[in-house]
Amino acid sequence: MASEAISPPYAVVVGGVNMDIGGMPFGPLRESDSNPGVIRAAVGGVGQNIARNLALLGVPVHFLTAFGWDENGAAVARACESAGIDLSSALRLRDAATSVYLYIADEKGEMRLAVSDMAVCDSITPEYLAQHERLLNGAGAVVMDANIPETSILYLAEHCAAPLFADPVSAAKVGKLRDVLGRLRAFKPNRLEAQMLSGQTIRDERDLRKAADILLRTGLAQVHISLGARGVYASDGAESLHLPCYPVEAVNMTGAGDAYVAGLVWSSLHGLDLRDTARFASAAAAVAVQGRETVSERMSPEAVREIIRRFS
Repeated sequence: MASEAISPPYAVVVGGVNMDIGGMPFGPLRESDSNPGVIRAAVGGVGQNIARNLALLGVPVHFLTAFGWDENGAAVARACESAGIDLSSALRLRDAATSVYLYIADEKGEMRLAVSDMAVCDSITPEYLAQHERLLNGAGAVVMDANIPETSILYLAEHCAAPLFADPVSAAKVGKLRDVLGRLRAFKPNRLEAQMLSGQTIRDERDLRKAADILLRTGLAQVHISLGARGVYASDGAESLHLPCYPVEAVNMTGAGDAYVAGLVWSSLHGLDLRDTARFASAAAAVAVQGRETVSERMSPEAVREIIRRFS
C-alpha cells in the first residue's frame, strides 16, 4: 500500500446532508407494533457520511450540498465544521427546510424501513455546480450521490475533469446514473442495483461476473458489487475477485456502504490496484459497522490497515 508520507489532494463531495432520526429495537423487530428500543438523532446523509469518512481518513474535503437556516441546518453546520468538512461553497437557503431521513433498523442494525424528505437537494442544480467548476476540476476526486437531480449528474459527467465516483443511494434512485457509468472511476451498487442497471439477474458467481462485465462495457473503470453479509465482488475487466466481509462484530450496518465509497476514493488517491482497493474499502466498512453511529470516529487509515493485518 501507499506510504503514509503521501499527501493526497482534496476531494469534492456533491450530494445530500440530512438530519437522521433512527430507531433500533432491543429485540426482534415486530411490525405494526410499538418496539422498545433506542432512538437517536444525528447529522447524516449519504454525501455527508462519505465526506466525513474521507475527512477521518485524512483527505481534505469540500462539500457541495444544500440545507436550510432552520435548527437542523445549524446542527449540520456545526457537525461539518467539527469534522473538518469545508462548507464554504455549500448552499444555505432561507426558504428551504434541511433534509430529514427517518429510519427503523432491526436488532442487528440493518435498515428495514425509511422515509426521506430531501426536496432541498433539488437546489443542487447544474447552474450552482457551474459556479464551482474550478473547484471541481482541481480535485483529485469528485464523488456524487444520486440524491442530486439527474441534470446535475449529467452536468458533472460532461464537465468535470477530475476522476468521478458515484453512490447510487437506493434502488429507487440508481437509474439516474445509467447514462454516466462510462465516466466513473469506480462504482459500488448493491446486488439489486447492479441487476437493475445491467439487466442481468444475479443468482450466483457466474451471474455476478456477467453483470459486472455488462457494467464495465459502458467504460466504467471499476465495479464493486456489494453482497451484504457475503462481501463484495469487484472487477475492472482484467481482474476480478470475491472478497468476504471481514469477520468483525457488527453493531450498526447503516454506514457500511458510505465507508466503502470513501475507501474507494482514498484508494484511488493513493494509487492502489483493484485487489488492494477492495481490501481497503472493505476494511473501512468493517471499521464503520463496529460503532453505533453511522460514521465511526475510529475511522482512520491506521484503523483500516489494522483490520487488514488482523484478518490477512
